[in-house]
Amino acid sequence: ELDDEPLPPRPKRRKRRRGVPAESIDPENLDRFASRVVKRLQQAGFEAYLVGGCVRDLLIGRRPKDFDVATDARPSEVRRLFRNCRIIGRRFKLAHIFYDLLITDDNEYGTAESDARRRDFTVNALFLDPVTHEIHDFVDGLADLEERVLRTIGDPAIRFAEDPVRILRAIKFSSRLDLEIDDDTWDAMCDLAGDLEKAAPPRVLEELLRLARSGTSMAAFQGMRACGALGVLVPQLEEHLGP
Repeated sequence: ELDDEPLPPRPKRRKRRRGVPAESIDPENLDRFASRVVKRLQQAGFEAYLVGGCVRDLLIGRRPKDFDVATDARPSEVRRLFRNCRIIGRRFKLAHIFYDLLITDDNEYGTAESDARRRDFTVNALFLDPVTHEIHDFVDGLADLEERVLRTIGDPAIRFAEDPVRILRAIKFSSRLDLEIDDDTWDAMCDLAGDLEKAAPPRVLEELLRLARSGTSMAAFQGMRACGALGVLVPQLEEHLGP
């Protein structure tokens, strides 16, 4: 349950940022618990938005599997607002509010814009304010979603070097959502596919299983083969397929 006791004083309430009206999103498709969490955080003076894949899926008419909430409130501040909150994690702390929702924080505290610019792809960095029903777009993700283009945020070579598993995530989103991968993004995927050998095996296995179970596995594995990822991760299959 939400804590209905008076909210602790906040030194200065942040000025609300104006966004783009989310006219194509049906409010009935929003998760009511996620919306309540956002509203409660905003009432306390924090930034709070639905963010990431749930916003992307809502905009293209898909029903999200889950809803993520991003906020500039620190885990301890979230706990002061919600009795049903537990702080978990050591290196990266999470404030877990028991609607089966996670308010995530990567311990780089900042604004919604700084959060957006740390994400992987532009279409995954859209913020939805369920109170004002507005989209906040700091990386031109709306334009890419309208054009059905998958593009990294910032230099793709840097983003894939930071985390080679993003190559598999690009293939997943492209095949599952029918998005065309931007040329520069694709070139970087091909150039850095060999770096997948350095990635943590559990993360690679998790993404491979998601690709295999996605319902679009044929297109996904064709994409892996085309960029060189299949030969790195499953060389026996690459050899079996031949030229």
